Amino acid sequence: MSPSTADRFEASYLIETPLDPREIAEVMAGEQSCGTFTRVAGETDELRERARAVVTNVAVLETVDEPSLPNAWLARKGVAGPWRRARVTISFPVDNVGANLATLASIVAGNLYDLGEVTGLRLDTITLPWSFRRRFAMPAQGIAGTRRLAGAASGPLVGSIIKPNVGLSSAETAALVASLCEAGLDFIKDDEICADPVHAPLAQRVPAVMEVVRRHEDRTGKAVMIAFNITDETDAMRRHADLVAREGGSCVMASLNWCGFSGVETLRRSTDLALHGHRNGYGAISRHPLLGISFQAYQTLWRLAGVDHMHVHGLQGKFAQEDEEVVSSAKDCVTPLTDGADDRVMPAFSSGQWAGTAQPTFDAIGHADLLFMAGGGILAHPGGPAAGVASIRQAWEAVAAGTPLAEAAKAHPELEQALGFFGQATG
Repeated sequence: MSPSTADRFEASYLIETPLDPREIAEVMAGEQSCGTFTRVAGETDELRERARAVVTNVAVLETVDEPSLPNAWLARKGVAGPWRRARVTISFPVDNVGANLATLASIVAGNLYDLGEVTGLRLDTITLPWSFRRRFAMPAQGIAGTRRLAGAASGPLVGSIIKPNVGLSSAETAALVASLCEAGLDFIKDDEICADPVHAPLAQRVPAVMEVVRRHEDRTGKAVMIAFNITDETDAMRRHADLVAREGGSCVMASLNWCGFSGVETLRRSTDLALHGHRNGYGAISRHPLLGISFQAYQTLWRLAGVDHMHVHGLQGKFAQEDEEVVSSAKDCVTPLTDGADDRVMPAFSSGQWAGTAQPTFDAIGHADLLFMAGGGILAHPGGPAAGVASIRQAWEAVAAGTPLAEAAKAHPELEQALGFFGQATG
């Protein structure tokens, strides 16, 4: 954005409507700033000049024969198709928001999804000037801090997830973590559904796990990063984070969508631990192509809350996203939100990852500033967890050197086993 727009930010949308997209863009701008469906008392020209959002671009796209979503408002008015799609860009005054993330989200999304004039609306991108971005939290650790805390100066951080997802006692969890540390991992995380269960409360689980992590560090010098899932109400999350810090931990995890912006912002202000942002539930607001929020806008909002890591799923994984979406999501994470800010966060690849997915991942993004997490790809390796970790490291070393995995496997039995075992299952 140019210096002349330093007092404004932009959001772009994909819309669908049977009406004139240009007129609907103006409705959107008015609804999300100082207007409503008709001009009201007090809405002076001076106020509109100062506070109204402005449509900066409307690019009309294709026309379709059926609406993407039902719409009772249009039905009551007897308005039928064809339905026109368009990309709309709107500029908003920064002063309508202030340093208020919840309000920012309400402005760029909010009631827009309920507008009677549209049969589809998706928030696509958010673009911020540095003068506005700097009002919000920065990552406490980001990529560089995460590497320092995990003792992983180069290559991907190889990680895994506690499995079974839920049901292990604190002692059983600690024993599993000990074996995973011995296997050579950089990073271990709780599953998103295991936070503070009765059978393994954080008050017991954190000390038990950190005891084995400290013992491992004493023996090897390696401080494995553990992302404890502290998802809870805000005050409880702060207490859990304090416990992790007292025990010498370096990372906590929160389920972003369910904790909310305010909870995560408060957590960020109260701790400098790495904050692992889990996006579970994101599919509910993203999978329909004409509804919800695209990842660029989604991760922009959460980065303003101060997260250090963001989940992007994984290439050739078990979830619904196309590989193209996973790649673009990872690139969004390592792209500064504005010029002048190193607010990059570490993309966390998960979902069906194993040694064989190192090649397409590296080919697509061209770097190794990422968390590469494998559950079955490590724990189900026929040679055991240590062989699973070794196979992933061998694969990444090979692709970074430009060596085909099949060629590298001739010198690395762990990689050869992985390609034979998992390659049959996924091929």
